[in-house]
Amino acid sequence: MKKIVKYLYVISLDGLSTLDFEYIKNLPNFNEFLKEASYCKNVYSVYPTLTYPAHVSIVTGKYPKNHGIINNTLMQPNRNSPDWYWHRKNINSETFYDLAVQDGMKVGAFLWPVTAKSKIQYNMPEIFANRPWQNQILISLLNGNPLFQYDMNKKFGYLRDGVKQPNLDNFTHQALLDTIKNKDLDLNLIHYTDLDSIRHEYGFSSNEAKLALKRHDNRIGEIIRALKEKGIYEESTIIILGDHSSIDEDKVINLNVILKDKGYIKVNSKGKITSYEAIIKNCDGSAYVYIKNNDVKILEEIKEIIKEFNNENDCIEDIYSREEAIEFGADPNCSLMLEAKKSYYFQDEIKGEVIKKITKDDIKKSSHYTLATHGYLPFKPDYTTVFMASGKGIKNKVAIEKMNLVDEGPTIARLLGVTLKGTDGRIVYDLLDEGDGYCG
Repeated sequence: MKKIVKYLYVISLDGLSTLDFEYIKNLPNFNEFLKEASYCKNVYSVYPTLTYPAHVSIVTGKYPKNHGIINNTLMQPNRNSPDWYWHRKNINSETFYDLAVQDGMKVGAFLWPVTAKSKIQYNMPEIFANRPWQNQILISLLNGNPLFQYDMNKKFGYLRDGVKQPNLDNFTHQALLDTIKNKDLDLNLIHYTDLDSIRHEYGFSSNEAKLALKRHDNRIGEIIRALKEKGIYEESTIIILGDHSSIDEDKVINLNVILKDKGYIKVNSKGKITSYEAIIKNCDGSAYVYIKNNDVKILEEIKEIIKEFNNENDCIEDIYSREEAIEFGADPNCSLMLEAKKSYYFQDEIKGEVIKKITKDDIKKSSHYTLATHGYLPFKPDYTTVFMASGKGIKNKVAIEKMNLVDEGPTIARLLGVTLKGTDGRIVYDLLDEGDGYCG
């Protein structure tokens, strides 16, 4: 199969929503990009609508149940800050970037999720020091390309302030611009989290979120200018996509408090979990319920406890069976899946209030508390994301009415001239201008 593109840039704007489209299309650089671009304003994400499951669905074309990244974080009940699914080894499927590397292409990744210790040659993985004794620079160097990351940190490390935004995206962005200038990579995967981080802290429609979108507009403009200055813009293909939308909320549900009080979760004298028969693992707007050994009797008891709780508090929209969760593409190992109502989301606390009203002080003290989040069922109204593409191999001004996030992987693979096997998604041929192909 012939490669359609020469230089491909896949730019993920984490948290970009369909509801943002009318705003960004009037920003100068998005406006210029969209004049010739093809796009879909209604892209259905995956369940749960979380960053890591979504980004792996983008690169595999599969739902979480089939690629293995079923949440952002691992099941580590006693950790206040569980580890994330940072490593490529956690994906149980091939990705289009693996196939690109195998095909001899040079690939760069800039904080793209779940790429730690992958075979990407120029890799700056998204992985954070999650233990008091760990050093961020060392953790990054050990899990990506050491020389590439050392060079980028030496040049632009001063821009960063931990994971704070917009500092982190400013660092990522300068690393990308430097790479465009000094290297010729076939595929670049870029993950910007500015918008998503700001919405978590300030809310979906906040002025701060609008400013984040303006910063993204500036970044898009600078990428295009860098490509033009290098003289490769006409040979380049730019894809700008979102992974999920977000919904405002102000109340958190901690069902593990009830499960502990009723004896399903056992703790020691220090309050640490020693064992459990049933436990909640949050996905923010949704939550998995895990029953030890899938005990049918305990499952029925937990169902009744949750139903009784919800009859009194009216905060859970749906209780899905394991079979329904699988149908939606979620974790096949869960026993139940819970969907929060709007203005609510789940956490895993085993002490304190079962339903907690969030204050501004809470948000300042802990990243567990937010004013907007995601993780909800992707079919909620006004909850889709966006896909936009322009350049070599892309038709001009085609508007696709609806897409699924899992369609993006097979479509991008086709641009690269590789084939993802066994995908849940399809190639969106209506977007593609295959021509005679590029023999590079």
